[in-house]
Amino acid sequence: MKWVYIAAGIALFIKMLLIPNPALNLSDNSIVELVVRDSGVPNAVSGIIFRNRLYDTIFEVVVFTISILGAYFLLANEKPSTKIYQFTDQPSIVLARLGATIAALVSIELAIRGHLSPGGGFAAGVAGGTAIGLVAITSPSEWMQALYKRWHFATWEKVSILIFIGLAVITLSGLELPHGELGALVSGGVIPILNILVAAKVALGSWAVILLFIRYRGLL
Repeated sequence: MKWVYIAAGIALFIKMLLIPNPALNLSDNSIVELVVRDSGVPNAVSGIIFRNRLYDTIFEVVVFTISILGAYFLLANEKPSTKIYQFTDQPSIVLARLGATIAALVSIELAIRGHLSPGGGFAAGVAGGTAIGLVAITSPSEWMQALYKRWHFATWEKVSILIFIGLAVITLSGLELPHGELGALVSGGVIPILNILVAAKVALGSWAVILLFIRYRGLL
């Protein structure tokens, strides 16, 4: 029997060497144009992530949530750090907060215009998390924790993922909002909303993880 498998493997190897793969009769931009037309957004990447492969995106968001819960679980039995070192010199503080401001503005831009240009919800969330991290290295951790709890950002994070999953299920069932005019800010149906929800989820989740690691592992 093993000789049958060996012969089949040799035949497959010869086939790969001698028989070329059939080439599709498509122009270079036809697939991109098809995605843009079906999704109603100029950014084909956002069209694929939030429409053509929305199943994958749902589980990516869920995996991010599970990773945050895992961080809470793994650090639950550890003792908080007794002393947290942070930047105290004025030049570093000014530069870090300037960088945080720029990162926050980039995050907003990527979230609301990610369906029109390169960017999107995940990139916006990373930029927002970067802004939060830069503020965290120059601000008291108690103040960051109090701000996080005062505005109930943990609740907003959970609400954002629930709304995202709900809208994704509705979209996958075949119900879509009107696409609007291609290239307009309000266009693409539900894709801009999903972009904003993912950005909020990633940024707020990053805030939670940053506070958690600062509390139990220190900053520097």
